[in-house]
Amino acid sequence: MNNRRYPSLSWPWVGLLLCLALLGQEYLLQAIGSNAPLTAYRIALMAVGVASLALILLPPRRIGYLLGFLVCVGLMGYALYLQYGEGIEPCPLCMLQRICVVAMGVVFLIAALHNPGRAGAGVYALVQLVFGGAGAAIAARHVWLQSLPKDEVPACGMGLDYMLETLPFTDVLRNVLEGSGECAEKGWEFLHLSIAGWTLVFFVAMIVASFALIRRD
Repeated sequence: MNNRRYPSLSWPWVGLLLCLALLGQEYLLQAIGSNAPLTAYRIALMAVGVASLALILLPPRRIGYLLGFLVCVGLMGYALYLQYGEGIEPCPLCMLQRICVVAMGVVFLIAALHNPGRAGAGVYALVQLVFGGAGAAIAARHVWLQSLPKDEVPACGMGLDYMLETLPFTDVLRNVLEGSGECAEKGWEFLHLSIAGWTLVFFVAMIVASFALIRRD
């Protein structure tokens, strides 16, 4: 009986793909400079790596949903630690991304409790695509703001709490999505990716895992 879940890939192909990826990285760094800011290439590379790892380790469906929920809890816990332990205040775009993470966590928890079949798993995957896609779009906007030269960064705007108290919700949402100066501050980096960059990687990986779980029993 063949228990493989994914097509096999021989080591020569793995070596060739790795070589091409590294050559692509070298070419990009030469083109834009070795001290270049956050790039779409780095984010795409990490998203592919994290998503691939998730697919390799993909457990049965119910356990997968539970692990997805725990990952969301862990991300929110670390975000709160950075805010209250390290003093890194979240900008308005960060807050929207947190809302999307919480929404995905709630969906994962409901799915774990429901333990759906393939049809139900497809519905949950589509819901995660909505929340994860929204979070990815917001994170991508955040990454773009962080990549701007200093002279092109927008001025700092009003705080989110103040906007919610004084402006209509549609105006608040428009101002937040446009971004402001505080959203361009990275504050924290790991492997050349800021919090926004890693959040974008997370959203992509969770969407991929959600659809992969459809075929898991």
